[in-house]
Amino acid sequence: MIIINSSVITETEILKDHAVVVEADIIKEIIPMTAADTEGHNRVIDAKGGYVTAGFIDIHSDYIEGIIAPRPTTVMDFNIGIKESERILSSHGITTMFHSLSIYKQDLFGHKPVRQPDNVNKLIHAIHRTHSEKHLIRHRLHARFELDSLGMVDTIKDHIKNDRVHLLSFMDHTPGQGQYRNIEKYRHTMKGYQDLSDEEINKQIENKKEMDRLSVSEMEEMSELARSKGIAVASHDDDATDKIDFNETLATTISEFPITMEVAKYAHGKGMYTLAGAPNIMLGGSHSGNLNAKDAIMEGCISILCSDYYPPAMLHSVFKLHKEADYSLVDGFKLITLNPAKAVQMDDEIGSIAPGKKADLNVIRIFDDYPTITECIVNGKIVSQYHYRID
Repeated sequence: MIIINSSVITETEILKDHAVVVEADIIKEIIPMTAADTEGHNRVIDAKGGYVTAGFIDIHSDYIEGIIAPRPTTVMDFNIGIKESERILSSHGITTMFHSLSIYKQDLFGHKPVRQPDNVNKLIHAIHRTHSEKHLIRHRLHARFELDSLGMVDTIKDHIKNDRVHLLSFMDHTPGQGQYRNIEKYRHTMKGYQDLSDEEINKQIENKKEMDRLSVSEMEEMSELARSKGIAVASHDDDATDKIDFNETLATTISEFPITMEVAKYAHGKGMYTLAGAPNIMLGGSHSGNLNAKDAIMEGCISILCSDYYPPAMLHSVFKLHKEADYSLVDGFKLITLNPAKAVQMDDEIGSIAPGKKADLNVIRIFDDYPTITECIVNGKIVSQYHYRID
């Protein structure tokens, strides 16, 4: 395969009027168009002046839940959900997806059926089976462990030991902590999920605060087990610098959704990968009133963007940053390719366009000021292709 007439975005520069040569599932070389020869290639893709980037790597997204449970009380077939999700995800350029599943004991907002422990366990196994079945994109599991889920410790350890987990994060959604450090915002969120009186909400909040949680030694043990399997460990919704210091004792290397600029800068300064949601860029700020991702990126303290819950945001946030803040496309695409690959220790194979790496690639063209993926390629195979037209 050869992709011609393109601007190739590498990890350091944009190579205009270049071609990418793919041999089997590997990137063979990047060459000027003056040296490109289409003869002898089984497939020629004409980018027609568009960009070629590495495939996007999304390390935090619960999008799969919405596909499997399109209504709060319905749960569709898991295998169908995974296969349909990858068709959608590839259309948005996401070639590696870390499906982020919450390991809850109890959720004050009211569990969706898809988040019930039995269903989460079934979904974990379904994701794992994709590695030995026909599939389009790379499916991985991000296990989000809520600290009060004491009854799930042995289950998550078993999944780690049997290579079903590829990223582990510790969460604490206790009222007054992290994302919900503002109790009033927590109350407002609860009312959005359940029809409860103020008295009922107060009672549930107090019950949540009094729940037993994973001990420090238990967290250390789980973190050590994950790291022994080559799995990165992340913290979640860090709202104070002392939490970053504590997370260092657990050998966490990723700080997901730091709540303030101070915390984001502190974590970044400690050498941690810092992650924000791409929808935050699209919306112009956090939907829960926390860190503004654009401001943090411009301050140099956010290194990764994830789709969180809205896959189109991966592509469009990069171009929005470029258009509105003059943020370079080279650095912008690293937020969704090379940096997440490094964070989850996959950068030896994917995350950038370089000879010898896996041919996970996107062809991006801009129609009417609208960036779109026209071809998505995984392991040297076209898994998604679109032809835009005017009737």
